[in-house]
Amino acid sequence: MPEDSSKQDEIRALAGARALPPLLLVLYHYHEAHGYQNVRWFDVFVAKGYLWVEFFFALSGFILVHVYAARGEFRYGTFLKARLARLYPLHLVTLLLMLGMVVFFRWLAAIGGYTSIYDLPGYHPYTSFWSFIGNLFLVQAWHLFPRLSWNGVSWFVSVEWFLCLLFPLYLWIARWRAWAGVALIVFGFALLRFLIQPRIGLDITFDWGIARGIGDFSIGVGLAMLYRAIKTRADKLSQHWLSLAQLLSLAALFCAIYNTGWSHTVRDYWVLPPLMAIIFALSFDRGIGARVFQSAPLRLLGEWSFAVYMGQTTFLQLLRVAEQRLYPTPVPEWSHAIHLIEPTVLLIVCLAWGALLYYAVERPANAWLRTHWR
Repeated sequence: MPEDSSKQDEIRALAGARALPPLLLVLYHYHEAHGYQNVRWFDVFVAKGYLWVEFFFALSGFILVHVYAARGEFRYGTFLKARLARLYPLHLVTLLLMLGMVVFFRWLAAIGGYTSIYDLPGYHPYTSFWSFIGNLFLVQAWHLFPRLSWNGVSWFVSVEWFLCLLFPLYLWIARWRAWAGVALIVFGFALLRFLIQPRIGLDITFDWGIARGIGDFSIGVGLAMLYRAIKTRADKLSQHWLSLAQLLSLAALFCAIYNTGWSHTVRDYWVLPPLMAIIFALSFDRGIGARVFQSAPLRLLGEWSFAVYMGQTTFLQLLRVAEQRLYPTPVPEWSHAIHLIEPTVLLIVCLAWGALLYYAVERPANAWLRTHWR
């Protein structure tokens, strides 16, 4: 998802590592709403998919410190403009699209004499006037509203913007010695351990999402400090050692996922250490795992990742409309088949939609804003 690196600062393996997590989050959001497949190896992995948000917050902290700590001068205003140019256009477009969908489908429901999906009991998007204003100002996840609002996944952008406002503090700490990086990592893990709860795990968004983001971001900043401290020595290591570290990190991640039971429990916490270790192991940009994520297809998907993530709500909600108004009354066999077909088609559509949003909105708007603000 969002990062702020120039090409000379780019760690190619980390750019490619952003490719697959948004697709896992799409699967997670679909299956949380529609039920799982009753295939343990698939269901457990997807149900833990919400934890990839930790990966993105930590990766954001790592990349921002990697880029800005190496620079002699830091201009806060310029930094915030660059981050807004990166985050806001896509957020605004998906927010306005969501507004159009709410108005249109409520209008259709009024004409047809049925209840719109946006007015059904328990349906999560909170579409009040003030929550729309909160979304416009990127404060929708600052503990102001009773649930997720409008484009629900944009809570991530709201927390990311809060972390950008705090970034000078992190950058100041990042110029200390490596022990401060270790302290930040310990602080981040301790905060996440404090936040994790029975029955919800770390699935904390509109209410204490800022605290969750601070914990993850702190770990990412601490890892970046350790990376800078040992990079010269690590560059002398054989690629075999880095490959081993990457493979062990991935193995530990799968072990943690499949040995901590179903998701949304306090045991989800044990997925975090290997998840963060993957960032550190890939950051040296060498080794077998790094070569996989450096591949052109994964790096391209990594560029689309933010747009895929932000655009998924459009089709998740269009799917609900289709299920409400267009699907025939299913027989059991048909219902089972569609439950396999829907997530597959959804992945393909979200990927194509994300690519379109990237090329039509995110990239040109980012370039235009950067040019005119400069």
